[in-house]
Amino acid sequence: MTIQLNLWPMIAFAGVLLCWIAFVASFLVWKKPPSGKDHERESKSILGIVLQGLSYALVWGIPRRYFMPMFNLSKTFEIILAILTIALAVSSVWFVAASVRALGKQWSLTARLVEGHKLITEGPYKFVRNPIYTGMLGMLIATGLAVSHWIALPIAIIVFMIGTRIRVLSEEKLLREAFGQEFESYARRTPAVIPRPF
Repeated sequence: MTIQLNLWPMIAFAGVLLCWIAFVASFLVWKKPPSGKDHERESKSILGIVLQGLSYALVWGIPRRYFMPMFNLSKTFEIILAILTIALAVSSVWFVAASVRALGKQWSLTARLVEGHKLITEGPYKFVRNPIYTGMLGMLIATGLAVSHWIALPIAIIVFMIGTRIRVLSEEKLLREAFGQEFESYARRTPAVIPRPF
């Protein structure tokens, strides 16, 4: 039995894999969250983290066969899809890294406020209130386009969005309590996760 590997799906996979390394590194390289006492913590966000993790498990865990294209496309569309997949992964990593950098020592895995917490509205936070989740969604879609069976990707997106909704509500509850009208004004002009086209 001969296995025929397609070049462009392999290139897309390699590009996404390299972006995953940079994605993880972007959380490890920047300033660590303070180890001091939390001012406030919202533990419900842990369920959101679990669901987001499950969505990644779905795109990685239900692969298609031998680097085959997700859809039966012409060679031109296969090349375009591979380039778009890599571009999405690269821009997602940039978005996450810029977000973590903007948060600095306020960055945390779970929803919490620390002493002296500030409302960040600069950098990627000008475009969306939760740019790390925007980048995570981009990586999920890029990974799905590079490796998943077509049925896994939409299911993973739904699971991810449910987990993200839980995390956004948990985090923004704390921010509303801490920053009141300042946060409300920011929330009215800035979308939660998906940037507005204009």
